[in-house]
Amino acid sequence: MMMSEMFSLQGQVAVVTGGSGVLGSALAQGLAQAGARVAILGRRLGACQQVAASINAAGGEAIAIAADVLDRAALETAATEIAGRLGPVDLLVNGAGGNDPRATVSADHPFFDLDAAGVNAVLGSNFTGTLTACQVWGRVMAERGQGTIITIASMAALRPLTRVGVYGAAKAAVVNFTQWLAVHMAQEYSPAIRVNAIAPGFFLTEQNRFLLTDAASGELTARGQSIIAHTPQRRFGAPEDLVGTLVWLASPAAAFVTGIVVPVDGGFAAFGGV
Repeated sequence: MMMSEMFSLQGQVAVVTGGSGVLGSALAQGLAQAGARVAILGRRLGACQQVAASINAAGGEAIAIAADVLDRAALETAATEIAGRLGPVDLLVNGAGGNDPRATVSADHPFFDLDAAGVNAVLGSNFTGTLTACQVWGRVMAERGQGTIITIASMAALRPLTRVGVYGAAKAAVVNFTQWLAVHMAQEYSPAIRVNAIAPGFFLTEQNRFLLTDAASGELTARGQSIIAHTPQRRFGAPEDLVGTLVWLASPAAAFVTGIVVPVDGGFAAFGGV
């Protein structure tokens, strides 16, 4: 196989949940550039349509679908629509998730007073939403005997971080589930079904901006400064930094790769602080 073919996604159909977000939209655009036809899935149709329009304007092929990953019926409806418009899904990217200030510890919001609704929202959007999407599109892959699932985990799943214990626990569940599902799908359905995860380091998104930058000045908070000091590459990640790893995991080049979690973190996980 030629190198260009090894990393090509030509002819594949991909679903990206959370596809209208900062990271999700970059992932969707990267998949389209590699040749995939992409369904952008999110709760806000207008935002998904903007991402799809950008991909189509650049010469790719994308559609927008409104659905909440916590709504199994909505995902089933979305799966039927996507299959009818683009064809059977080859790749599921679980990008939906994020943190919630109500589940974040601070001086004014101690651990003992964390809001149950906020905790459940974080656990739901990150873990339950991932599991539900895997049920819906995993069934399609099991029936076809092939497919790839890639979930966006987090550095917080691998290295417990202060203040965001609930988010870290949710992403740790995602990592464990990724490894379990990789084995389950290969043993019970087909070795040609692969399941992996990417663990981004620190990327500025709407979910964490309030922790890392000052809203008034835009300057880094003490937490943001500490993160940069502990990231050997001395910067936050850019959304595009995830695309190469995503395309590799989705492509034939990773045909013998399943059940792994790939850090994309500028060296954060490798640095001991001294």
